[in-house]
Amino acid sequence: MIFDRFDLVVVPFPFVDSPRIEPRPALVLSNRGFNQANGHTVLAMVTRATHTRWPSDHEIEELGPTGLRDSSVVRFKLFTLDNRILQRRIGRLVDPDAQACAAMLQTALREKTRRFRDQADERNT
Repeated sequence: MIFDRFDLVVVPFPFVDSPRIEPRPALVLSNRGFNQANGHTVLAMVTRATHTRWPSDHEIEELGPTGLRDSSVVRFKLFTLDNRILQRRIGRLVDPDAQACAAMLQTALREKTRRFRDQADERNT
């Protein structure tokens, strides 16, 4: 199945400490054209985050349109999955949440600033 950027979908999510796989929500980060052309979708984990918080977690402000029942965060634990195993769409982020997630993704993938490049160059000389 092909989904749009900022759709919330259900995916089979593995557990690191167990061979179990359970259906979990995830946020689509790649656009429909990318997903269709590559046969895979770039996703971020969605979790209740009751035990741990990451500095990059984005708490979803408006749950209604997402299809999520409990307070949740988008965790920028990124992964790709084959489109054939994406199970179904459950909702969509509203614009303020989508914009915040887009900004966080851009920050995470942005090239280092000049200051950091200069420091790295000094260490390598």
